[in-house]
Amino acid sequence: MAFDPLSAAFDLGKSVIERLWPDANVRAVEIRKLEELKQAGNLAELNAHVQLMVGQLEINKTEAQHKSIFVAGWRPFIGWIGGVALAWQFIAYPVMLWFWAILQVKGIVPAELTAPPILDSAALFAIITAMLGVGTMRSVDKRNGVSTERMK
Repeated sequence: MAFDPLSAAFDLGKSVIERLWPDANVRAVEIRKLEELKQAGNLAELNAHVQLMVGQLEINKTEAQHKSIFVAGWRPFIGWIGGVALAWQFIAYPVMLWFWAILQVKGIVPAELTAPPILDSAALFAIITAMLGVGTMRSVDKRNGVSTERMK
């Protein structure tokens, strides 16, 4: 057990990092950040960094244990929205354009009426890419036997 505040904060931060990030590579990066702060001797910044990680860990635990789907289910909700948006963008919208053209040729849809515009997907792809990264981390957790409780 360390007696100086700098080493104590470092040890606390290291234990939080080991609980927060199961991936050894991410853990090593975070521990290196703490070691840089410790070597610089900036106790206030090191302590703030550790407290931020501890606070986020507590928020994550509280959120995951909540019985309400609106608290614990926001991440799956974002995933479903992303999946629906991708299905619209790459499946439903192109098929709709084909039907739109056929209906215009048959005179059911007026020729001067244009099809709905395609959605801007740049932000959508950024969100989905981030979600897939999180999903990959969860898959690694499952492979390593990290258990999670299902919502009832």
